[in-house]
Amino acid sequence: MNSPDWMRKAERVARTFHATTARERRADHSVYVILLHDPSRMGRWGLYVGQTSRDPDLRFDQHKAGHKASRAVKRFGIRLLPDLVDHLNPMRGWESLDLEAALADAFRSAGIPWVEGGH
Repeated sequence: MNSPDWMRKAERVARTFHATTARERRADHSVYVILLHDPSRMGRWGLYVGQTSRDPDLRFDQHKAGHKASRAVKRFGIRLLPDLVDHLNPMRGWESLDLEAALADAFRSAGIPWVEGGH
């Protein structure tokens, strides 16, 4: 799959964020972004933004298995996009909540066509 224009925009948006607590000794949370694809809606692509105290790979597997899952990720989740957020992780729990919401809002404001999560 060639990277659509909105994906390059998402990469630029994500790079504008910085975690103040990254790499601290007690930093044990992460934000993560999942690529979504709904082939039934004209091949619609999008992003899901979440935060976790677990390894993001494990959290993705939990979504796909239906454990505390986002319906969008369970049905349409393709893969993690660690390149968007690796520069932020790890961080403290309070900051992961703040960054999850801010990142999702920034993606929406930038015109990413489908953004889920960011609670």
